[in-house]
Amino acid sequence: MKTFKNPILPGFYPDPSICRVEEDYYLVTSSFTNYPGVPIFHSKDLVNWKQIGHVLDRPSQLPLDGQRQSQGIFAPTIRYHDGVFYMITTNVGHGGNFFVTATDPAGPWSDPYYLNAPGIDPSLFFDDDGKVYYHGTRPAPEGEKYSGNWEVWIQELDLETKQLIGEPVGLWRGALRDVIWPEGPHIYKVDGMYYLLISEAGTGHHHACSVARSEQIKGPYVGNPGNPILTHRHLGKEYPIVNVGHSDLVQTQNGEWWAVALASRIYGGYYRNLGRETYLLPVTWEDGWPIFSPGSGKLEMEYKIPNLPQGEIVVEDLCDHFDDKELNMKWNLLRTPKEESYSLTEREGFVSLYLRPEAITKLEHPSILLRKQQHIQFTTSTCMEFSPETKHEEAGVVLLQSSEYHYRFVVTNAHNETIITLIKCENGEESILHQAPVQHDKIYLKVVAFGQDLSFYYGESQANYQLLCDQIDGRILSTDVAGGFVGTQIGLYASSNGEKSDNKAYFDWFEYSSI
Repeated sequence: MKTFKNPILPGFYPDPSICRVEEDYYLVTSSFTNYPGVPIFHSKDLVNWKQIGHVLDRPSQLPLDGQRQSQGIFAPTIRYHDGVFYMITTNVGHGGNFFVTATDPAGPWSDPYYLNAPGIDPSLFFDDDGKVYYHGTRPAPEGEKYSGNWEVWIQELDLETKQLIGEPVGLWRGALRDVIWPEGPHIYKVDGMYYLLISEAGTGHHHACSVARSEQIKGPYVGNPGNPILTHRHLGKEYPIVNVGHSDLVQTQNGEWWAVALASRIYGGYYRNLGRETYLLPVTWEDGWPIFSPGSGKLEMEYKIPNLPQGEIVVEDLCDHFDDKELNMKWNLLRTPKEESYSLTEREGFVSLYLRPEAITKLEHPSILLRKQQHIQFTTSTCMEFSPETKHEEAGVVLLQSSEYHYRFVVTNAHNETIITLIKCENGEESILHQAPVQHDKIYLKVVAFGQDLSFYYGESQANYQLLCDQIDGRILSTDVAGGFVGTQIGLYASSNGEKSDNKAYFDWFEYSSI
């Protein structure tokens, strides 16, 4: 029996949404304040996924100014209807709910159509009679008598005017009485019945999926007596997979049903540095209700592969040599760029980062390239050429959870001496953990992670790395310490920290691999 292993998208890929177009599958995830936003993936077999672009790849689509790492773009939904792809989502700090369209999922996508719709987590349903319905979550009409007292609601959407029409109708508040944060709603029509799949109880440890059904699109909806249909909250905080929820259903061309969902792997205690990742699980139907992961009811790390032809197996390059004219799609900036912060053409085979006044400790657009941490044990390294001219200038590697929680492994200047420095930022307070002088402008930097133990190395070549420090605690890079909803990202960084500078840092390559 051939099997696949979860997660299908390891690392910080939360809130997955999926759709099928004939024999092709497309998936999107939340991106928060990463730019470009909403990565989009393609698959033929639901297991092997290749990124084909970003839905939001222009500043006009993605205003992120001043937003914290756990703000920005929440919970996108992707749907396809009559030759057009639709992606609907929320920009929580600018404009609220909106959708964009494309005829090619790889782009270009339209500029946003903003909707006068309160709340978050929007989705779209295209009914058999040609009507289109927006559904999302909003505060309960009687007011929030307690935090998270929200409801799922629905309203018709006119695709011609790109506006909501008719009266909004409340649909459901979840399976439990006084449940908090019903969210991530999706409506499906199966055998003439409307099914409303939601998450509830917040996106933390008590996350769960529940389902209700109705003979009419606007209800009344009746909950499944077997709710919740997917959760790990009853398994305790030592179970290795936690906060399972936020799912979306898809039926294959061969009649099978599958779901994508988010979950997190814990390690070193109840710590989730990897963030919320994307998983795949089988679904069957019994007595008119969906059964998630039949036989166990849990999200498993391994399942029998879908009954589909094997798709393209994507083998990612472990090392980026920056030889292309455009960045690899795995890289992200932080917030919407206002000016150029890097160049791939200034020096062939290098990426140049400009030392600009913006810093990652501020809610700005700094000179930074980020990729996701995807493994519990990993090593990452780079070769940098940089000569700091003042004490304000720094460049090197960053391990980033947020502006307030991160490590910076950088070359800087102190007392007219070039030094390698490990800076810890915890709750916005910076401390220098270790320093050492360096003699050359060209330096190799390496970080090794064995669980929550981080080690930092530097050297004049890859053959003579020296240990700067080890047993550095990685737990500050977990959302359980830092708060918020994002996972750890690793990357390249340069800043002049509030001062004007014409200096640059040049990176020859960047390598990341599991151990």
